Amino acid sequence: MRTILLTLLVACFSYSVYSQSGVCGNFHKKYCILEKTNEKWSYNAQSKSGLFAQGMTNKLRCVIYKGMDYRISVCCETVLGDKVNYKIFDGRTQELLFDNSAAEDTQIFEFQSVSTRQLVIEVAVPQGATEKDKHKATDAACVGLLIENKVTDKQGFSKY
Repeated sequence: MRTILLTLLVACFSYSVYSQSGVCGNFHKKYCILEKTNEKWSYNAQSKSGLFAQGMTNKLRCVIYKGMDYRISVCCETVLGDKVNYKIFDGRTQELLFDNSAAEDTQIFEFQSVSTRQLVIEVAVPQGATEKDKHKATDAACVGLLIENKVTDKQGFSKY
């Protein structure tokens, strides 16, 4: 009897933890996708989603590879409006490489990697950034960070 009760308790706890972690789990896959283009962007498994509270900042480390083009998209639930900021830093030198607040708050950034290196992407939801929405809580919302990549197109003359 104790074994059955203990097993049931563990199963309920596991389901509860899974449900809580799954709140925003695949938000980036569903909401950060851009319109289909002729370009062959591939999903990068370093993409993430998370539940962000007002005033929260979080960092994600990722590796980018030489000879690849990258597209980084940040999206959020409408309750956050368009106030999500992100910055991209060099993982080794901490040099700021991109800040979307200095680029008209763009939510999409495309770039070409000339070397393999580590980046740190910092995502921030400012305090007081939420809008009134009678269907959603205004203290936290899902934020997605979608990373896509493709092989850089060959440029110039082909091999001689």
